[in-house]
Amino acid sequence: MAQCDIIVRNNIKIKGKGNQPIIFAHGFGCDQNMWRFVSPAFEEKFKVILFDFTGSGNSDILSYDPQRYGSLDGYAQDVIDICEALDLESAIFVGHSVGATIGILAATRKPKFFKNLILIGASPCYINDFPDYIGGLEKEDITELLELMDQNFAKWSNVFAPVIMGNNDRPHLTKELEISFCAMNADVARIYAKATFLSDYRWLLPEVSVPSLILQCAEDYIAPLEVGAYLYKNIPGSELKLMDATGHCPHVSHPEETIFLISEYLEHHAQEVALS
Repeated sequence: MAQCDIIVRNNIKIKGKGNQPIIFAHGFGCDQNMWRFVSPAFEEKFKVILFDFTGSGNSDILSYDPQRYGSLDGYAQDVIDICEALDLESAIFVGHSVGATIGILAATRKPKFFKNLILIGASPCYINDFPDYIGGLEKEDITELLELMDQNFAKWSNVFAPVIMGNNDRPHLTKELEISFCAMNADVARIYAKATFLSDYRWLLPEVSVPSLILQCAEDYIAPLEVGAYLYKNIPGSELKLMDATGHCPHVSHPEETIFLISEYLEHHAQEVALS
């Protein structure tokens, strides 16, 4: 696919004054607009790259292929395509939720494209697998979630948005997420949800060779504390930061802390590299 086609397909926007590329990848049912409180803080020193996964936001819906995007592999290929189209190497990848998992997939396939992974609310598997793994949800929970999506997508959005966002004292954040969900094509959302919530990439974590930061929130129903600990234990050389933020979307609910922790990690990692 030609460079211009990928730029249109994924609605790529490039901002910033720096040369070091930093890519922001959104989560399920969202788009690049969800980074508006965080990404501007990096424009002074970085080349900021924002995009929409195919089928989300203002991506080219005509490029959506249900077979390709029936698994997260198709979305990982989106990321690789973007890196190739923009001639990127050693980019910093900041991914939220399933966007973080997609970043892990892309980085294990093409590690040369990535300098660091920043994983916010990531989960390699959402389903509990007792006694060895706590993913946060039972298989029955996900079955009910998918059935509600099939029956009434608008109702699903209304029910699920507050669960994901948390921070019930700020209902405007929940409403924004609900609107974002509803803006997505319902058929695309169902396929994406199945690819997301039924996936299991625990086996892939030891293959991650890119230095990684795991940002873990408290009171995250989708990716509980046990998931952050599991990622830390199984991704070689990773670092784990427990955030004061609550809920599943700290880049929206707690952007200042999110910016601080990303910046702190990148500065520290740059110093380590310089000394090595």
